[in-house]
Amino acid sequence: MAKVELKTRQTDASVDDFIAAVADERQRDETRKVLEMFKQATGEEPKMWGPAIIGFGSQMLKYASGRELDWPIAAFSPRKGNLTLYVICSSPRQPKLLGKLGKHSIGKSCLYIKRLSDVDEKVLFDVIKDSVEHSREHGYC
Repeated sequence: MAKVELKTRQTDASVDDFIAAVADERQRDETRKVLEMFKQATGEEPKMWGPAIIGFGSQMLKYASGRELDWPIAAFSPRKGNLTLYVICSSPRQPKLLGKLGKHSIGKSCLYIKRLSDVDEKVLFDVIKDSVEHSREHGYC
């Protein structure tokens, strides 16, 4: 089956310009902190994926249906009202880490944090790093 063309794909847009355009100063500062966590956890330089996702690295995702697409190994986005981190995966370590993280919510593959002061930043880094390691070892979470 052919690769699916998504709207969310790597672009040449500037990550720095995107962050500078985040309206809320607190969220802009937190975005810079999270950016550094992702850079350290991945060893990759950030790239924009679509208009609003900051991604690191890339890998081919292959679904059971045979559908394939490129997606970052790890990513996040400063959304209105929260930071959305694309790091939720099937790592066996993740439930324990999330239990120590602090105030957050999760979706199928997303971790939502309203503000960094709500969570333990060391644990957050461990969640990101664990997700990256799991993804690189087992394919996308």
